[in-house]
Amino acid sequence: MNRPPLPRGTAYAVLAALAAVVIVISTAIFLGTAGRDGRTVTGSHENRGSAEPAASGQWVGTWATAPAAAEPNTPKGFAGMSIRNVVHTSIGGTGARIQLSNLYGTVPLAVTHASLAVAAAPGSPAAVPGSMQRLTFAGQPTATVPVGGSLISDPVRLAVPAAADLLVTTYSPTPSGPVTYHASARQTSFIARGDQAEEPLGTAYTTKTPYWRYVSGVDVWTQEAHGAVVALGDSITDGVTSSTGLNRRWTDFLAARLRTEPGAPRYGVLNEGISGNRILLSNSPSPTANNLSGLSRFDRDVLGRTGARVVVIALGVNDILRKPQVDNPQQIVDGLRSMVRRAHERGLRVVGSTLMPFHGHKGAVQRQEVTRQGVNQIIRSGGVFDSVVDFDRTLRDPAAPERLLPAYDSGDHLHPSDAGYEAMAQALDLEALKGQAAAAL
Repeated sequence: MNRPPLPRGTAYAVLAALAAVVIVISTAIFLGTAGRDGRTVTGSHENRGSAEPAASGQWVGTWATAPAAAEPNTPKGFAGMSIRNVVHTSIGGTGARIQLSNLYGTVPLAVTHASLAVAAAPGSPAAVPGSMQRLTFAGQPTATVPVGGSLISDPVRLAVPAAADLLVTTYSPTPSGPVTYHASARQTSFIARGDQAEEPLGTAYTTKTPYWRYVSGVDVWTQEAHGAVVALGDSITDGVTSSTGLNRRWTDFLAARLRTEPGAPRYGVLNEGISGNRILLSNSPSPTANNLSGLSRFDRDVLGRTGARVVVIALGVNDILRKPQVDNPQQIVDGLRSMVRRAHERGLRVVGSTLMPFHGHKGAVQRQEVTRQGVNQIIRSGGVFDSVVDFDRTLRDPAAPERLLPAYDSGDHLHPSDAGYEAMAQALDLEALKGQAAAAL
């Protein structure tokens, strides 16, 4: 007998209730002797420690975001405030750890209290009863994230469901700006006065915010997932026109396919999109460049991600659209090939996308369309990526190929609608995510 699906809120409530039960049971699986893995990283590339729990499994990223910029008007950070970031998992596990970033800070970030919990409902600052866990770093309840660096917490026992919201909370008592943040979260997070890091009901979190601050990754200890897909892209991968709080970026739709489709590789999905990102150029050069180029951030945001097995690269549109504009398709392709070589050196398979239409977008001119078509021609001819996903063919209007299909257009003639993001995820051949990197391209 076929039953109608539960409403989203009801389904999440059932999931949360089950998680509360599993949290107790999972203690027997995730042993308390888990090795300490919190460490300071001062370079752009992070070397993760090898300490693992005694139970069989592996660490895999379930969620990530790219530190994008220094938040404007935050010279003193959020001293005396608790920041509760809401993030959405792609895969589940029996333990978890987080990564904090102070990439754009100019003074060390003192974190005296941090916690992790499963959200009681989608987008809620309240925690599932019994899921609130205090985080430690190298065995200590406090930590200092160095200027330009990052820090990984120790593992905690926690039943992390797939496709659920987690609450990552930090409290810093001292000024520590500017804040390292990700502006295009498409997710509502929360701020409270004072140290409310382990406040479980969420009632203190009366201020809403559209940003993620400091947190840049969540890993889970899993016996089911075999690795992670890293999506490196711009605002289209960032999902800037997707519905806020509903997790309708193309990477979210991809994560759902990987969880549910028979024969799909069981991978986490890590979204490393940054709005405005380019392959070749970063933004402002000093003191630290905001919105680092794809080439500059590749090691950190792709190769440094836990369990990375394959990367999907969807970059190049902003190299054409943003000043100084690139007119030579070969320059863009050369940048892509450089990233592919670096991925292959680390054994990662690379899926690359064609550049989607942008005719009608503000400021776009015909010569830019010529450049876009030139890039796509080279990509389709082979020899750039291990496999190609043709986002251009998927989303373009057959009657006007230089434009997005109206049903897939958010309205600005550049970014997709929710339906367009879903179509992008459907266009990916899941078989292309499997296997090893090509020996040479």
